Amino acid sequence: MKRLSCSALSVVVVAVVLLLTEAAQVSNAATCSPLELSSCLPAITSSSQPSPTCCGKLKEQKPCLCGYLKNPNLKPYISSPGAKKVAHSCGVALPNC
Repeated sequence: MKRLSCSALSVVVVAVVLLLTEAAQVSNAATCSPLELSSCLPAITSSSQPSPTCCGKLKEQKPCLCGYLKNPNLKPYISSPGAKKVAHSCGVALPNC
């Protein structure tokens, strides 16, 4: 079980590093920032429900999701089963881009 926790932490660290390096390239819009979705990481990586903050940020970032999905570094995280579960729980449909 501890190994799984380390693996999950590793995935989160890699995601944050990728998000930091790619944030400026995702979209020209100043409001598009994948880091805004960091409040969703606990729900994406576990079976917990997304927080109201997560859902609010996900709704704010909805116009940016196609850009994130088109980015090869971000797509695996945005299209992951955990991210799909969070989007569904928050009432946000992931776009078909």
